[in-house]
Amino acid sequence: MIPVRNVIFANITQEEYGQMQSCGGLRTAAYEKDAVLFRTGDKTKEFGIVLEGKVYIENIDLWGNRVILHNLTEGDAFAETYAFCGVPLLVDVTAAQASKILFVNIGVLLSPENGAKPWYFKLVRNLLLLSTQKNLAWSNRIFCMTAKGIRAKAMTFLSAEAVRHGRNEFRIAFDRQQMADYLNVERTALSKELAKMHREGILDYHKNYFRLHRTENV
Repeated sequence: MIPVRNVIFANITQEEYGQMQSCGGLRTAAYEKDAVLFRTGDKTKEFGIVLEGKVYIENIDLWGNRVILHNLTEGDAFAETYAFCGVPLLVDVTAAQASKILFVNIGVLLSPENGAKPWYFKLVRNLLLLSTQKNLAWSNRIFCMTAKGIRAKAMTFLSAEAVRHGRNEFRIAFDRQQMADYLNVERTALSKELAKMHREGILDYHKNYFRLHRTENV
């Protein structure tokens, strides 16, 4: 059976998936925690889908400062735009924990000799859908980054998580340092602001668990 749910395989049959494997368009690889899957400047014809584990999309500057741009878990895809366009990556892709990745080779699958295959135009359509979904996800990231002040950044992020989970109680995928990296703020300052918000009755939290309260104090 197809090993992961992802829009890239929408309407793809098991037989068609096997054909994509047979022509060399799909492969799996395992990575240990902190392993680098792609580095800034790499070029690739493959993009990845997380089968198991967790992957971070990161930006690390010349001084070693890290910003987590996105957190990916089972079923999430990464590097598809770079694979499709053939341009160098502007980010690092790192295994946040031991992970298993399915790589989809666009260079192979979209080659002219596969144009008559029954899955070819399904794949093209699915790539467009995947790109649209990822644009929405990156929009949420932009909302967090453009918010003014640590409180606004944190509340923008936590509000989006509440919407994503469909309730005001949820767990996030980040520890405190990772959350600070994602929001591009200092960990100490973030912790102080969360503690202040807790005292004001805006939220409760313990480690990566949060409960948001409706209040006039935000």
